[in-house]
Amino acid sequence: MSSQWFTIGEFSKASGLSVKTLRFYHEKGILAPASIDDASGYRYYDEASLDRARIIRRLREVGFSIEEIAEILGQCGDDADIIGHLDRQKKAVAERIRSEKDVIRKLDEIIRQEIEAKKLLEAGSFAVEEKTLDPILIAGFRLRGKYSDCGKGFSRIGRALGRHICGKPFCLYYDCEYREDDADLESCFPVRKQVAAEGISVRTLAGCRSLSLVHKGPYEQLGLSYEKVLREAKGRKAAISLPTREVYLKGPGMIFKGNPKNYLTEIQLPLGTA
Repeated sequence: MSSQWFTIGEFSKASGLSVKTLRFYHEKGILAPASIDDASGYRYYDEASLDRARIIRRLREVGFSIEEIAEILGQCGDDADIIGHLDRQKKAVAERIRSEKDVIRKLDEIIRQEIEAKKLLEAGSFAVEEKTLDPILIAGFRLRGKYSDCGKGFSRIGRALGRHICGKPFCLYYDCEYREDDADLESCFPVRKQVAAEGISVRTLAGCRSLSLVHKGPYEQLGLSYEKVLREAKGRKAAISLPTREVYLKGPGMIFKGNPKNYLTEIQLPLGTA
């Protein structure tokens, strides 16, 4: 037997791995002895096995599973391959860490926004009220798409009928539920007189009774105010009619976007027959 070979006991002392662990690693196929005596069954390890043992021990220390280590060693022919593979693993871990940090930042932003929204709602002096909405002459541009597409409708009406507009922009919503990409909505402006414009409906919007609530804050937080006014409707056992309305009392201007915390949006839910 070569003097450069080690018995399992010697190898255990040199590698820092217990005899039990060495036998386990042999069973799992990640650290086989260099030779096994046919007569005695004794295991013998060489110097190359020490390098492999050291790598396995370090990988286990940083949390790699036996299966992951077996995959790494199975893909690598020599030490240079192992180093290259570990460098790629390090870069992948670094990328995951960057991704996780980005998730943490986004979660912090969501938490901040939710806390801020609840504070605005609790501190606001606005309450749900029942009011009568008078008939009004409007110009409307109806479309299907995202809720943010309403701006395209407002621009279309503004270009065609700008000098006839006489009030705040508002939207009519024809769906009874939230729609992500195919909402049925109509961008509207009150107008002074009946005029014709291609693709734009100029008509009288019927009056009605409505539950109304003024929301203060970003549009993304309107859900909190919808919850409040819908709870009021449930408490009254009142049915809601379509289309519902959002009136944009204060929002972003054409040039200056302003502070979303100060946006004012009046939610109007027409009342039908319970």
